[in-house]
Amino acid sequence: MAQIRKVMNTQEIKRDLASQLQSLSSLKKIMVILGPRQVGKTTLLHQLTADKPDVLSFDCDNMDDRLALENRTKTELAALMGRASTIIIDEAQRVRNIGMTLKMLGDLHLDAQIYVTGSSSLQLADDINEPATGRLLEFNLYPFSLSELAAHTSEREEKRLLEYRMIYGTYPEIVNHSEHARMLLQNIVNSYLYKDLLEYKGIKKPDVLRKLVTALALQIGNEVSYNELANLLGVDKETVENYIDLLEKCFVVFRLDSFSRNARNEIKKGKKIYFYDTGVRNAIINNFSPIEMRNDVGALWENLLMVERRKRHAYSGKFVQQYFWRTIKQQEIDLIEECDGQISAFEYKWKPGKAARLPLPFSEAYPDATFQTVTPDNYWEFV
Repeated sequence: MAQIRKVMNTQEIKRDLASQLQSLSSLKKIMVILGPRQVGKTTLLHQLTADKPDVLSFDCDNMDDRLALENRTKTELAALMGRASTIIIDEAQRVRNIGMTLKMLGDLHLDAQIYVTGSSSLQLADDINEPATGRLLEFNLYPFSLSELAAHTSEREEKRLLEYRMIYGTYPEIVNHSEHARMLLQNIVNSYLYKDLLEYKGIKKPDVLRKLVTALALQIGNEVSYNELANLLGVDKETVENYIDLLEKCFVVFRLDSFSRNARNEIKKGKKIYFYDTGVRNAIINNFSPIEMRNDVGALWENLLMVERRKRHAYSGKFVQQYFWRTIKQQEIDLIEECDGQISAFEYKWKPGKAARLPLPFSEAYPDATFQTVTPDNYWEFV
């Protein structure tokens, strides 16, 4: 397996989301950036504001900064913000009633760009959306995309490191300190992955949560059954569904629904679940074996392509609906994308061998759909 040749300074890697944020700055909306811990949200804001004068920053992991924003009147907030041209509120979910604080900041119509970050959408979704409706734009930041890394090094280098990325993922700390990748990934899983979840009022069975994440890690690429997971874990279906929803809001996993336009033979309620980082997934099951020694390489390849495609669409601002497709006779397509009425189908093959073909029921039901097989030989254009 290819190794990293030199330590990479991840603070110099430009994030694709930055261009989108800059292009929308004239709207003067409060920009909320959500994403998992340790993914580089603070670094992104430092890059965006490095040449800005009068930047006022609040680190809400710090109690003094947190208290400075709590229970303030509009007059007090206006005085606190002063003449700052840029305002950063980092880890905003720590601030009590943050939604009302942001509403008041929006109502002040300050001549400043306000950035807000949060490590999960649990508290922020509950606290900001209703009070601050119309004043916010929300964005997600993920671990590095392969294209972001290639823009810093080269496409050739990232292709060389493909198997390494599949095993260790693309969290900034892992990219920066590859020699300690296993230890750092285990630290992310043990110290950060569940932190917001375990502090959230909805989690009453942390042991069940950890077992559920392990079960999901062993099922990537397969359709999941909430009933089967509930039986495996000894809990009810509602608990499984609730915990998966919370895992998605904390950027641990994401769901892919089944695609159906009411054809009788199509599965209508199926779900697949993928991880936002393959390195985190491998750390959860404690398997960092090389690709040639693994029996889950096809599932890893599928997960990598799914999350890289999601990053691509998120950072481009393109609205694309994504699904998988399967029939009751087990005919399947890995990814279906629908955008502006156009349907595109994709099949993932780590070792392509015989050329993949669209299942006949799909091509008959959707004759205008395009189709592509994505392999290690042609994946770069896809991601």
